[in-house]
Amino acid sequence: MSEKLALIIATYFGLGLSPKAPGTVGSIGTIPLAFVLAYFFGIYGIIVAAIPIAIVGIYATDVLIREQEEKDPGKVVVDEVVGQLLAFVFVADALKGNLNDWWLYLVGLAAFRFFDICKMGPVKWFDSKVKNAFGVMMDDVCAGLMGGAVVWAVKTYFIG
Repeated sequence: MSEKLALIIATYFGLGLSPKAPGTVGSIGTIPLAFVLAYFFGIYGIIVAAIPIAIVGIYATDVLIREQEEKDPGKVVVDEVVGQLLAFVFVADALKGNLNDWWLYLVGLAAFRFFDICKMGPVKWFDSKVKNAFGVMMDDVCAGLMGGAVVWAVKTYFIG
């Protein structure tokens, strides 16, 4: 993979190049994708998209950080894309064909960003111990699944 293509993928088409809060910008930029996938395909859409994006994202990230001292540069947001998608995995079937629960996308965004920024539990472990492209991706996978548990709980216990 060329470095130019790796940059396009790793920055999620340039969203990671935002001068302010690139991770949040990348997460916000993922919401339309998550909506389309969940609305039309439910859980299968989320999973079938997240897995190849993660695999290609790890490879693209590796190409970018191979020669760098910094192993998790802010401009790399493809990991946020995967994590943000996974924040909807437990409610994706409830969102399928559903426009009434649009606000769950806001809950998912907030929950994922909370866990990604606070770095607790497995998120912290991957972020601090696994200093390669796999670790960059996995801390956001964990944050996404933790955020997904929050979204599921909100959907299940607060709106039924």
